[in-house]
Amino acid sequence: MEPPSSSSSPRLLSPAEGDGASAPQRQWLREARGFVRRALLGCGPSEERAAAEEEEEAGDPAVTTWRRLQRALWQCGGARELPLGYRMISVSELQSQQRQPCCSHLTWSSDEFRKWACDTTGLFPEQRILQRAHLILVGYLTDRKDGVTDGGLYVRDNTGVLPCEVLHFKLEWLEKLMLFPSWTYIPAKSPNRAGYLEILADPVEVIPGPEKRIDIPPVFDPGQAAKLLSARAQCKKVAEVNVAGELSRLSTVLSIHHKVFFFLFLKNFSSDVDVPVLVQSPHLVWRHVLQPGHGYVVTALKISSLKASGLRVFVTSSSSRLLPYCPEDVTEPFQDSTAEGSSVMSASPVTCRQLSSPLELGEEDKTLVPVKKSKVISYMGTITQVLNAQAGLYELDNKFILCLAYQQQLNAGRGLRPGVSVELRDVHLLQKPLTAFPFVLGACLRSTLALKSFSKQSVLHQPVASSGNLYVQLLLQYNLTLPEYLCLVSLLETLERRFCCFIRRQELLLCSGLSAAGAAEKFIVPILNLLVPTGKQARDIHREILAERHNCPLQQYQILEPPCQIPPFSLLFTMVEKRCLESFSPSQQMSSAPEIQHVDAQELNRKLAWSNCMLSAESFNPPLVLLGVLRASSSSGFLQLRDSVKALPCMIFHRDGRPFADTSLIGCLLQIERFQLVVEQFLQSDFPSWQELKSLEYVKERKTRLYVQFCVEDVTILHSPHKRAPEVPKVRKESSSGAQDNGSSVAELRSTDGNLINTEKDEAAANTPEPSESIAGDARGVSRLFLVTQKEGLMWRNYPQASERQGQGGEAPQLCFQVTALWMGKPEHCEGEVEGQKELSASALGGPIEARPKVLLLFLGKSLQWFPFLHPGGLYRFIIPQCLDLEVFDKLCLPEGSGNLSNMDCSFFLPVPDTGYLHHVNWISQMVSEASEMEQNVFSIAEILSPSFTGSLVSFSGVIAERTLCESVTGKKPIASRSTKQQKGNLLPWDYSVKLSLLPASGPPIGLDVYVEATFLPYLWGMLPGAKVLFHNLQRKISRFKNVYCTYTASSCTCVLSPPPPKSPSGLVDGPSPLLAVYLSQIQLQPPRWCLLQLTCHLTCVLKLCLRWTCSLCGSIVQEGRRNQHNPPCSSHTGVIKASARILVEDGTGEAAVHCRNQQVCEVLALSPKEWDVVQAHVRSKGCVSIQHHNSGIGPECAEEPEDLLSWYLRSLCRSPLVCRPLVLTARLDRKPPEAGSGQTRRFFSNDVEFMCQMKTQLNLTCLSIREAT
Repeated sequence: MEPPSSSSSPRLLSPAEGDGASAPQRQWLREARGFVRRALLGCGPSEERAAAEEEEEAGDPAVTTWRRLQRALWQCGGARELPLGYRMISVSELQSQQRQPCCSHLTWSSDEFRKWACDTTGLFPEQRILQRAHLILVGYLTDRKDGVTDGGLYVRDNTGVLPCEVLHFKLEWLEKLMLFPSWTYIPAKSPNRAGYLEILADPVEVIPGPEKRIDIPPVFDPGQAAKLLSARAQCKKVAEVNVAGELSRLSTVLSIHHKVFFFLFLKNFSSDVDVPVLVQSPHLVWRHVLQPGHGYVVTALKISSLKASGLRVFVTSSSSRLLPYCPEDVTEPFQDSTAEGSSVMSASPVTCRQLSSPLELGEEDKTLVPVKKSKVISYMGTITQVLNAQAGLYELDNKFILCLAYQQQLNAGRGLRPGVSVELRDVHLLQKPLTAFPFVLGACLRSTLALKSFSKQSVLHQPVASSGNLYVQLLLQYNLTLPEYLCLVSLLETLERRFCCFIRRQELLLCSGLSAAGAAEKFIVPILNLLVPTGKQARDIHREILAERHNCPLQQYQILEPPCQIPPFSLLFTMVEKRCLESFSPSQQMSSAPEIQHVDAQELNRKLAWSNCMLSAESFNPPLVLLGVLRASSSSGFLQLRDSVKALPCMIFHRDGRPFADTSLIGCLLQIERFQLVVEQFLQSDFPSWQELKSLEYVKERKTRLYVQFCVEDVTILHSPHKRAPEVPKVRKESSSGAQDNGSSVAELRSTDGNLINTEKDEAAANTPEPSESIAGDARGVSRLFLVTQKEGLMWRNYPQASERQGQGGEAPQLCFQVTALWMGKPEHCEGEVEGQKELSASALGGPIEARPKVLLLFLGKSLQWFPFLHPGGLYRFIIPQCLDLEVFDKLCLPEGSGNLSNMDCSFFLPVPDTGYLHHVNWISQMVSEASEMEQNVFSIAEILSPSFTGSLVSFSGVIAERTLCESVTGKKPIASRSTKQQKGNLLPWDYSVKLSLLPASGPPIGLDVYVEATFLPYLWGMLPGAKVLFHNLQRKISRFKNVYCTYTASSCTCVLSPPPPKSPSGLVDGPSPLLAVYLSQIQLQPPRWCLLQLTCHLTCVLKLCLRWTCSLCGSIVQEGRRNQHNPPCSSHTGVIKASARILVEDGTGEAAVHCRNQQVCEVLALSPKEWDVVQAHVRSKGCVSIQHHNSGIGPECAEEPEDLLSWYLRSLCRSPLVCRPLVLTARLDRKPPEAGSGQTRRFFSNDVEFMCQMKTQLNLTCLSIREAT
């Protein structure tokens, strides 16, 4: 609001002249007199009433002060009129009432303000100009706060003190009552911090003092003073010295060991000789007066030697004065023959330990990175952005980065706002110290920064903390170079942005010097220990400021590659997705398969349908370090690492194979350096053959599922949300190795276009704390122990909604799981989570096992978050917070008929409420362990394969040796009534099944196949080749060929005990597969089930060989480009070679028929790749080539044409010694053994007597690999 205009300017009146004044003038005068008494003289209410009655008393100091203030107002305005549009404001009122930046210009018109506010530089296209306030500020200008001088200036009245920054200052203004005609008030960004004033124009003295005559005493010039410093004997005789010269350099204000000081350097006008002067309290205000290039006289200086370096300097005394320089007052040169030729000063090898902790000196590390030297320049520019005030980083002119961290900002960075014009002297220019920082200006202790004009931007002040600043503490402690410091800042800024919504900034950036180290320091210190070479020399401030040859941390630098990266999860998903898109190539994916040329279209698309790759920390450059807050998703039932934007699903293991169940880690900020980032790719394609794999037009849909796997022993806890009992998992609380060591129901999916498919209800809900993450110790509750005996997997089941359980309503599919448990003991009161950590006694676990009640716990809704923590055999505490009713568990139970009970022998059916939470108890007695074994038996694979085994539901563990896709074992079609969420969560076509071939973790490699329908895949994570998995309640079945296998049902559950070994190839267990070396006679006596066998044998003959050129789509034989099948018609124009051979082998103890396929046939025939290509070319023209041993008696013989040279060649080759040779075979028993009674009748002769003998059924094997016997 502009001041009201008037046609006639009112005459400036005293408070007593009320007869000729208008009512507004009298009111304004009363308020002005009250302000003078209250703010400037500290008068009480009685004197204010007297002022309201306009009764002037003789000798009243308020009247005297007001009259002088009137003259100051007249001097500012140039007209004798009252500024009725303005009101006087005290310091305390300004601080309490003004929340936004504002400016006041007492003498400016509206046009002048608009012209001043106009941006002529173009640096701020979307600028927000300061709001104009019509306020009058009057106060004392002082350099003391609470009686202490710290180098700053303050405006003081009787109501308070406010810091201020000035562009021009005179020593005569100190402790004078001043009127400030033009100023800006900048509140702090934090409401509990004080703002400050920016004085835009010179203040006006309200009570001018008498002019003082300056008497300049005899002085020395800098050349004489330098000789005086060098002459040790002579300087002891000199008590005080007056030095005159030109100000050449000016250091920043420093505070070391609670002593505040700065250095100024005076040089001779005719030479470069300068002398240092240490200015200390009470003369720190000189820093605002001194200007480089001007001449000054400093009186009453003493000569002192600095303790740390031994350098001699001039030091101000309490009687020292700063005067303008007059050349005629210089005395005759000081003569001392002993000082002739001596140096002015010498640098001391002794380092200063005030700014950094001492580091041991050691041998310098050899580096391959070239060392660069910075360039010292002077620069004038405008601050366009405050990048990080606490770290001292600013942006200049949208192109330079200004780093002030190497200087102490004792004024809390006042004035350094966007739009301020600064002048920099002797700053270091560094080009591209880091990739993200092209040009950086670094200010050392020798550099000078001066404000040339204040900012017009309405931006709040961000005070720079002088103590407890983690950036400055680490900079000084490790004496970091600028690239190292910028890397430190980048990592800490990323950490703060990602987790500021989980952890308060004060806790995150907490310094260990004040209390326990915060999460940021725990994370960054190990990295600095590896980054900074041991024995690095500490920073020497005296050498940096005083030495003739400049030496500072900014003088030399090396281009630094960041030691690690901690990208947000949103960026990590983008990085991995981009990497998958760039590397996505079905042809390269199948290039490792040796039989790719023999695979038909259906099998080819199944092999491409599900693939995965593993990424470690070293797969990224720089190495990746994962940071995240551990949460359990209440919508998907999986563990997640979260930051402020996104969640990364995770799986946690124990190295000893125990299931992870530690609920105390929920809400903790974790650091993981050794991990496996799993990228599972689900592809729907219709490639006609392997030859079209390079054409991506056959890809219909592509989805990726990303999650991370790691061991809890590799976790570092950076922050815990609340105090915990000492008995927690054996996790390192602090990192000792540094960076070098290495939810939805369908997880996170990405569609073909690369966009993230998030099946969470609301991504913003990822930042909402779960009930389990509240501080349980703040409220009392009721708890009860229970022992898990059985757990079912996540499934969509028909249960009534929470709102329908109390009334009549239908059932709707809901994602849920069930747990069968035994109540252990009785309900009891607890004090939250602390109670759950106490040692359990035998009496607390209840009576005998058979007397313990059984309960069926139903988890749905928000209680799904407990799915990854519940495991059979685990003892847990069920806590209902903010409850004192010990019968609450009985009241929560529903009748047996409620819901869909799969376990009807339970006494109670209890839906777990959303507000309840669980705590895993680590202490389980022997009695509880026996109870767990009674309820849940875990068998071995050998026991399940035994013919005498009679159980139908089995639990076992094993290592996934192979994962393949096949047709659905149930033959069920998709259900049209499935919910949208179920259809959206589909990863594979509904008619697919996954076959997992499992081997025991130890012992003979006896295998068992497990079939899982595609509908279960969205809730089964970690089913990777090489992973050790524990299965619960799988259905054991026997095929028509008497083979034992298992199927995953709705009541089944899995738990991944350990991830695949590092760098394991897809489909194989890391390292050589365990093979069982046997003789053929041993197999005939006791045939093992699905087992990998190694045979050293001799190939006797090739019983049958068949080569066919078939259509890749329909499988019909193609001969000379024509198919032998026309109904139904086929549109495919590509074919594949199908090769099969049946060979007879013996090892001296028995013989067996071995079935070989495709590429194995080439190895049996000992053909080179070129010869094999020629054979295939002939087969393409003929369509089918088949030969058979005429005496084998196996199957019908093939009619062969005599002129068929290919058949003749292959028959001759099969009889040659090149084929009939010793071999080492890896094989397994044929899944389809011949029927009973299929043995051969053979004729034998002995002494001319013929015998007919029924031979035993021949042993049939399936070949897996062939190699030559050595």
